[in-house]
Amino acid sequence: MHMTQRDGALDLLKWLALLSMVLDHLRYVGYSVDILYVPGRLAFPWFCLAMAVNVSRGREVTHPWRYLGWLLLFSAISEIPYRMFIPDPNTLNVLPTLALGLLVARGWQQETLQSRLLAVGALTLAALFSERLMFGFFGVLLPLAMLLVIRRPWYFSLFPGLVCMAANQWHVLYASARFGSSAAILGIAACLIAPLLGLFLLRHAGRFKPPPMRRWAYALYPAHFLVLLALRQLLA
Repeated sequence: MHMTQRDGALDLLKWLALLSMVLDHLRYVGYSVDILYVPGRLAFPWFCLAMAVNVSRGREVTHPWRYLGWLLLFSAISEIPYRMFIPDPNTLNVLPTLALGLLVARGWQQETLQSRLLAVGALTLAALFSERLMFGFFGVLLPLAMLLVIRRPWYFSLFPGLVCMAANQWHVLYASARFGSSAAILGIAACLIAPLLGLFLLRHAGRFKPPPMRRWAYALYPAHFLVLLALRQLLA
């Protein structure tokens, strides 16, 4: 797979992940639209895949703490808007999961003692506080799972698909699917094929040139909670 330093396919993947996340969160605006759960299952694995691309390119060698710093900063900024919008959340917002996942993926990619120790520390935190992390322990492993298959044949994508399934409370999805829930059945399928779809985009959508998603895009995460909250208040 060939990818340039600023390729449209990666930016397209990020924009589609953002769109999927917004569609998922529209379920909390005030209307019962359970089917939006399905495209929502694409968001997290696609963000993890984008992270794996950056780690695989070694972008963090020059500025090793910048990526992590932005994730930690906006995880703190986003927590209040997240709790204002999501009713009775039992986990933190998604950015702490991504921050720990970054440390794990970096620890695999960079063979330095510091990186390996940070990766072990991240895995330990993920194991101890799995219930407080969105997507739990397996969510922290997903960027690494994406990194391991990013340059392999398409059928290897089943591995991160299974990790994605585990991160999305597979036992709850499986139980709902057994009772005929179409959202659960399609949600399982979305979890399994999300890595494959993401890899397909990265390999074949290079001709697209969407607006580059740079550091300002971190602000879109807390901002979208506030916009959807305003929409919910308007519709109430």
